[in-house]
Amino acid sequence: MTRLKGFQKLTSTDEAMIKWLNILKINKFEEIQIPIKEALNRVLSSDIIVNQDLPRFDKSAVDGYALLAEDTIGASQFKSITLNLTTTKKIFTKQAIQVWTGNPIPEGADSVVMMENTKKHNSQLEIYTQLPKWANVSKKGEDVKTGEIGLTSGTRLKPHHLALIAALGYTSIKVAKKPRIAVLATGNELVDSGGSISNGKIFESNRITISGLCKELDSEPIDLGIAKDDINDLSEKISLGLKKCDVLITTGGTSVGQFDLLPEVINNLGNPGVIVHGMALRPAMPTGLAVVKGKPILILSGNPVAAMIGFEVFMRPLISKMLGLTSDKRQTINGIMNRKVATRLGRKTYLRVQVLRKNKNFFVEPISARGSSILSSMTKANGFVVVPSNREGIRKGELVSVQLFGSVEN
Repeated sequence: MTRLKGFQKLTSTDEAMIKWLNILKINKFEEIQIPIKEALNRVLSSDIIVNQDLPRFDKSAVDGYALLAEDTIGASQFKSITLNLTTTKKIFTKQAIQVWTGNPIPEGADSVVMMENTKKHNSQLEIYTQLPKWANVSKKGEDVKTGEIGLTSGTRLKPHHLALIAALGYTSIKVAKKPRIAVLATGNELVDSGGSISNGKIFESNRITISGLCKELDSEPIDLGIAKDDINDLSEKISLGLKKCDVLITTGGTSVGQFDLLPEVINNLGNPGVIVHGMALRPAMPTGLAVVKGKPILILSGNPVAAMIGFEVFMRPLISKMLGLTSDKRQTINGIMNRKVATRLGRKTYLRVQVLRKNKNFFVEPISARGSSILSSMTKANGFVVVPSNREGIRKGELVSVQLFGSVEN
């Protein structure tokens, strides 16, 4: 009957996260060596040291003619200057050599004139523009120099990062090993998608959602299936998850009803058990944080939106810490609130919004939703506005910061 009294105390998300991390004492995960072809979106675990200058030599940045800049003084579209074309590897004053983009700059040259600013007549070249020294030349080491740190540990690797690594001649790199995250849904009412369904049953969707969020953050989800609201079934599946994985996430069974058994089951599996249960957070108030056998457990609501918000608030920073990411922040933009929104004082609120671009401004439209089970409030949204617990809402016309999880359209 104690559960039926509701949450007696709500903990702020910051305080809850600090308590969790202090007990866990998370260190960066071990590193593994992988080919760069497999490294997209992985997290770099060691600095990339530049092993050679890029470019490796002075090279032409355009198709044109290499020459001495001082030989172009006075040239313009109304008055050309004529140079002699040569094919030798070294040039002298009043000479030019044809080069293509990426070609080494011939000895003696210090600039390249673009082909469109010239006219060729047999062995002579008319030039119609005056050039400064080193015009259209990529200097040796201009990109990066030997001994510099090209990329720092904790970088999530995107295609442009991999381009630099490949240009330096690396074929493999060290990245953080992916955390293995067990995902367990709980509830007598749940049925796997595609199965037969009867009155009072619902198709389970949280595992696919949470697994997808894990993959986005470079971790490896392991599906533990669905557990019934039964102490033995819950204990068996959670114990299995703790043996297989580095982190365990559960959904459902975490409120204060008769069949919300998860906190009790977790406490029986080992100390310290549940550390915090009940957050000053909306949605996702029933979220809980636990540690069993040194492994973190995130107890999420069974309501889909609340589960996503709970993951965002607690699992995103935890996974980022495990991977050694330098930043776990989503892209943010500032926009103007289209209408007034009321929120509850004392609870941090994750307001689902749609950001629209009109001309050069961004406008933020709150998504109406009556509960944390309304999935369409996420599919219609492309970002969150986080309202602090000391605010009772947002005014119409107020400039707000939006954390984006989708694209912004005109």
